[in-house]
Amino acid sequence: MCRNIRVLNNFEPPATSEEVQAAALQYVRKVSGCAKPSAANEAAFNAAVAEIAHVTQHLLDELVTNAPRRDRAVEAAKARERSEKRYASA
Repeated sequence: MCRNIRVLNNFEPPATSEEVQAAALQYVRKVSGCAKPSAANEAAFNAAVAEIAHVTQHLLDELVTNAPRRDRAVEAAKARERSEKRYASA
């Protein structure tokens, strides 16, 4: 369920609000144990997603590092290479 939660810090260009929202949604899904809440829990579920996204954005805005910014295309290529190696041996 948490496969869509990615490292969002220290990328060029910075993480978008959509990426932060997607990570928050995946987190709430994992913690709550459901991908789609019942009507009775929908308001609480959506409020949690919004609050976690908000706090996550503040965290990303406040983090500092001396490391060079990572390139999204390079990181995606590394992930594909790791995946190919993992599934080629299976």
